[in-house]
Amino acid sequence: MDRYRPDRCPGVLRPWPAADGLLVRLRPAGGRLPASSLRALAAVAERYGDGRVHVTGRANLQVRALPAEPGTERLPADVLAGVEATGLLPSRAHDVARNLMASPQTGLAGGRADLRPVVDALDAELRADPRLASLPGRFLLVLDDRGDLADRSCDLGVVALDTERGQLRVGETWGPVVALADVPRLLADLARRFLEVRGDGPDAAWHVAELAPGVRLVEPQEPHPDLPPPAPALPYGAVPGGVHEPVPDEGLDRAAVERLCAAAPVLVVTPWRGVLIPEPIPEPIPEETR
Repeated sequence: MDRYRPDRCPGVLRPWPAADGLLVRLRPAGGRLPASSLRALAAVAERYGDGRVHVTGRANLQVRALPAEPGTERLPADVLAGVEATGLLPSRAHDVARNLMASPQTGLAGGRADLRPVVDALDAELRADPRLASLPGRFLLVLDDRGDLADRSCDLGVVALDTERGQLRVGETWGPVVALADVPRLLADLARRFLEVRGDGPDAAWHVAELAPGVRLVEPQEPHPDLPPPAPALPYGAVPGGVHEPVPDEGLDRAAVERLCAAAPVLVVTPWRGVLIPEPIPEPIPEETR
């Protein structure tokens, strides 16, 4: 490995010192977040930063132009408290380690399975183990229910075959077919194994694909014939399950955030620099009117 600098992938406790101030990145698991959290983050951006909420190609959120504690590259205590109050930093220790990307429409429309419970359980597995806080900030876990993330490189992941099974992705290879209920535990185990074999110091691997020759986390398998074919990126506009809105390069201002938050109680940041507004869930029909 020949890198010219250490991993500086930003988080909240480890902001990136950009020319316009500190940049922080927040990692909603699978891109899903309560509208109230997005609204609170917009308030932080408006009070301390450039007034906008930005999105990334990994379905993360960023706020720019934040101040630094004098003489440091850390956020002042009041700014950090404001960011934490959004609920988007559930573990300080795992600030940069929770990189979970998921098919944005999972559980909303189509797909082989609803992977939202798998995402939530995997996030809980990561946060429950202090060792997994050492995962590199670039280490990515991808959970795909329909082939729409097939072109995304990942370190670990799963592609759903049906409502019960999925095939693991391990670096650039395929792993075994497993029960979806076991995926959180199995991926957490593989992440721990990666930390054990990645090496030390500046030459340590950031990604599974960078492990030393001959070091494998699993025995590679053939891709399962039931895997979904690659699907195109989610288009903008009305889509099954909701409306996919693009986020401009300059980010979302307060008015745009308020409009999104008024549209749905939960939003999904997508890997295509957009926000999916899930369509309302129909109210159940009262028993007496059936």
